[in-house]
Amino acid sequence: MASTLPFILPTVVVAAAFNALLGTSGWINLLLMRIFSLSQPPIQVFGTLGVIVLAHVFYNTSIFIRVVGTAWERLDPKIEDAARILSSSPWRTFLRVTLPLLLPSIVSAMLLVFLFDFTSFGVILLLGGVQFATMEVEIYIQTTQFLNLKLAGFLALVQLLFSIMITYLGKWLDEASFAPIMPVMSEKGLREPATFRKKAFVVTMGLLLVVIMVVPLAALILRATMVQTVGGSAGAFRFSSINFQRIFANERDALFFVPPFIALRNSALYAFAAMLIALSIGIFIVVGSGRSTRIRSIMDTMVMLPLGTSAVTLGLGYLIAFSGSRAMVVFYPFLIPVAHSLIALPFVVRIIQPAINAIPSNQHEAAVVLGVSQKKLWWMLDLPIIRKPLITAAIYSFAISLGEFGATTFLSRPEIPTLPVAIFRYFGLPGRENYGKALAMSVILLAACAAGFLIIENLQETQGLD
Repeated sequence: MASTLPFILPTVVVAAAFNALLGTSGWINLLLMRIFSLSQPPIQVFGTLGVIVLAHVFYNTSIFIRVVGTAWERLDPKIEDAARILSSSPWRTFLRVTLPLLLPSIVSAMLLVFLFDFTSFGVILLLGGVQFATMEVEIYIQTTQFLNLKLAGFLALVQLLFSIMITYLGKWLDEASFAPIMPVMSEKGLREPATFRKKAFVVTMGLLLVVIMVVPLAALILRATMVQTVGGSAGAFRFSSINFQRIFANERDALFFVPPFIALRNSALYAFAAMLIALSIGIFIVVGSGRSTRIRSIMDTMVMLPLGTSAVTLGLGYLIAFSGSRAMVVFYPFLIPVAHSLIALPFVVRIIQPAINAIPSNQHEAAVVLGVSQKKLWWMLDLPIIRKPLITAAIYSFAISLGEFGATTFLSRPEIPTLPVAIFRYFGLPGRENYGKALAMSVILLAACAAGFLIIENLQETQGLD
């Protein structure tokens, strides 16, 4: 869980976590100021390339663990055993046998990380600033600050072309003639570390993952639930719920003040609508393409296009398409969930399609022989079989929509914000109170995403036991 949860976390939560750990009011600076009696924070990493890279490592390490780790787990251990019998050393076996077999998975993971980093928006906007503005951030600035839709549209087109090229490159490399993985049953390829060196390596990597994955989230939770008891930025702290209490009070009578649960309600409603849309479209695509390789290839390309397109470009496209018309007023409540559903659609199809393809065709034939009509096959046979993958896809799409930030910044209204937009708004306001409110709302969003992820993991475990 610790290695996978960061991937589904909203960018605003990731930014808040690193702010709570490494920011000017973060834990590390506060501890150093108190230990060495400093008046200014000694570590100034915000607005630097280092913190951007670190946040992306936090974000994307789970991709490598999931993609490469799963492939490695399914390697037949007999292949390595055969190499060792032929007097090959462990290091030589890894370089000449294991690594070539894992090369397709490593390349796929690298391209996925590159694609997600290439289209990164929230992390760079919140941690890097204007001096490290990428194409996504520049599209946002040109649209919201300068109202230059022509330049923003041109940049979005360039970004879209590069993303499509990267996506097709990944597809081509997947189909290239790498050495194939020899699949085995899940967990059969796992081995317990036998020597002290292997055990030390496992412990070291585990501690490194804890530092990278867990420490920022723990810093966020602690920073949101603790307040200073002594004057000065390096004073003592005590546990308090004051930050959570403040987000419910409109102390300055702000015109567009929205309580957190109202923002969470907005996010949940949008997420529920996006989930229904993504599931409906995903089921139609998977069932409609059937077992035809050609149709499935065409549909696969169309479905994967939103994954290669950044959420910023998608939001800008909707803004340009509907702005200045009555349709923007009429269809506004539906634009956000529709955009979110397109972002979640590739994940939905990837989860449902293997389950549908795994149903043997002879079961359909036997059902037809027993008098089941074609119209009832889906409800009586397919749906009960794919019930758990369908629930997993629903929760994934709900969680993705709940924390979506890029497209929502273009389509949301000040009086009806989502939770990520409300957090971003508080981070943009000066003062410690607004900083504490942003952290408290980030913890609420973190808890919501973690709850969805725990349900997904539980469903996957129970599915594996069936």
